[in-house]
Amino acid sequence: MENKPSITHVILTGGVGSRLWPLSRKSQPKQYLDLFDGKSLFEMTVERNRSIADKIMVVGNIDNCHLSRKVMDKSSTPYIDIIESTPRNTAAAIAFAAFASDPDAILIVTPSDHIIDAMEQYEEAIKEAIDKASKGYIVTFGIIPTKPETGYGYIERKGDDVLSFREKPNQVTAKDFIAKGNFLWNSGMFCFKAGVFLEELKAFKPEVYEKSKIAWDSNVNGNLDLALSLEIPSISIDYAVMERSKKIKVVSSTFDWSDLGSFESVYDYLVSTGHPVDNNGNMVIGTNNYTAFVGLKNTIFVSTETANLILQKENSQDVKNIYNQLERENPDLLQ
Repeated sequence: MENKPSITHVILTGGVGSRLWPLSRKSQPKQYLDLFDGKSLFEMTVERNRSIADKIMVVGNIDNCHLSRKVMDKSSTPYIDIIESTPRNTAAAIAFAAFASDPDAILIVTPSDHIIDAMEQYEEAIKEAIDKASKGYIVTFGIIPTKPETGYGYIERKGDDVLSFREKPNQVTAKDFIAKGNFLWNSGMFCFKAGVFLEELKAFKPEVYEKSKIAWDSNVNGNLDLALSLEIPSISIDYAVMERSKKIKVVSSTFDWSDLGSFESVYDYLVSTGHPVDNNGNMVIGTNNYTAFVGLKNTIFVSTETANLILQKENSQDVKNIYNQLERENPDLLQ
């Protein structure tokens, strides 16, 4: 009888959600906001994969590990805590999880800030990915697109083979991708054996592998040394491994998915859950105060104690420009 592989759910919690300012702040990034029926995206991520995995690992940073701990303690969920002293992007973060694992353990790597519905289809996709990973492939999850979205990267594929990864496109290119029919949204979720990932990382980015290993070998209770971490090149898993390896497969997935990376995607999700909008599609987030919109359509009003944001839904990607400006001119408003 074949042994069932050990499966670890690796949750990456490093993002700051700059496109969701002022809701998302450095002290309370979007994945920890209790916006979704009293739950956070992080909590929903843990719950979604609880029945799939034997172990949970949380790879976070020194600034947000207490927020992860609070959620995990609330549900009495045991987990392995890996705490980065400084962000070094996803290749290193995933390498730490792989170094902490048995080489044959299958890792399901997910961000902590995504919304996923249609659990039956999700579990089917995970099962298919585990099957491919157990055969030595590095698996990425591609989402069948529902519209020409400019906020996501894309995967060009033929069957389950990946032909190319594409950056976030402009509107014309996104429409072209959809028309071609063989492009999927890049979900940023992965599945592979720990040892296979490390072999590929070592082959294609040996410095990332070596420096990450040195930092990991010197960890104290999962805490990584700052000086050693700063030696690690900062590079994403996409550039380090996914775009180079010959072992990549894609699972074409039909579950409902959003990375909630902009107020437009938050708006769409909240509308689907019954959040009120007026007759012109205007929405209020963050306050119960009476708010009237005059002469405006598809406008989002975001209210917080220290800052308000008013934006047209279709300009949601531009919020990052405000974040970047505040980083230079008024960083206190990002805390």
